[in-house]
Amino acid sequence: MRFARLGPVGSEIPVVLDEGGAFNLTSITADINGAFFASGGVAAARAALDAGTLSAVETEGVRVGAPIARPGKIVCVGLNYSDHAEETGATLPDEPVIFMKDPSTMVGPFDDVFIPRTSEKTDWEVELGVVIGATARYLESPDDAAAVIAGYAVSHDVSERAFQLERGGTWDKGKSCETFNPFGPELVTADEVADPQTLGLRLWVNGVERQNGTTANMAFGVNHIIWYLSQFMVLQPGDVINTGTPAGVAMGIEGQPYLRAGDVVELEIDGLGRARQTLVQA
Repeated sequence: MRFARLGPVGSEIPVVLDEGGAFNLTSITADINGAFFASGGVAAARAALDAGTLSAVETEGVRVGAPIARPGKIVCVGLNYSDHAEETGATLPDEPVIFMKDPSTMVGPFDDVFIPRTSEKTDWEVELGVVIGATARYLESPDDAAAVIAGYAVSHDVSERAFQLERGGTWDKGKSCETFNPFGPELVTADEVADPQTLGLRLWVNGVERQNGTTANMAFGVNHIIWYLSQFMVLQPGDVINTGTPAGVAMGIEGQPYLRAGDVVELEIDGLGRARQTLVQA
């Protein structure tokens, strides 16, 4: 199944998508959030769609929000692609590099992205986003991870490299600026993604392809990441994991063409849709 949230910021309505269009889910849930996943909302939505009891929703000209409501937490994995580690001169880690991102950074897939004041090194990163659908606590093995995945989405882990790497402390302040995590356009349920380790990821800046990678190059696969995280924190329904980015970020390109106001970033992942954001000055 595919879920989305449509409407103005703060007033989005949850919908389910199929070949017939978009259908209103407000008779089933107030939003696409942790409570929806924890209470069997996906199954309820499927049953209602099959029964034809949901009303159609107009989509033309309607803003597309992030496909889930603000998550409880956004957990990110750094240096998780062999080609990205190589371009940045880093050694692949022995264990996943983990950092947190402010959940309020999540915005819609076509919303503007703000370049922070004083920023000179705002960078792009296309990533496979994983949404957790059930509590994950001390999973016994990576094989247990699939059962707690609600679905997948295109995630843009926007980063300010100077804030991240040159200002001391942790990476979080280079990752948590406002609007720094466009997400969507859709949440695609896990049953529709045969293998999350065979997905192509691509990103363009002003029409120029900058990233073209595959999740096959992850140092740590999706299931391993979820199992690993569950040893250190409790993953709750509605939480998001950004699983890392392939090569092609501005930091690793000759001349380092960081983003400026007016730039347009487009990104896509096989089977998960395409997003587009314009950069504006904060």
